[in-house]
Amino acid sequence: MAKCSFCGREVKQGTGFMYVKVDGTVYYFDKRKCFSYYLMNRDPRNFKWTEASKNQ
Repeated sequence: MAKCSFCGREVKQGTGFMYVKVDGTVYYFDKRKCFSYYLMNRDPRNFKWTEASKNQ
């Protein structure tokens, strides 16, 4: 299973979505909140609910 590119949680099969950039880079997201925060260039380390902030 893939992990969310923003929050680090597992994306269960059949849920979430993937975002493919023009250069071929693939990003997986488990919910729209993660995707919108990614598009707004938010840093996942600043949010307590992400794995990146828990690893600091």
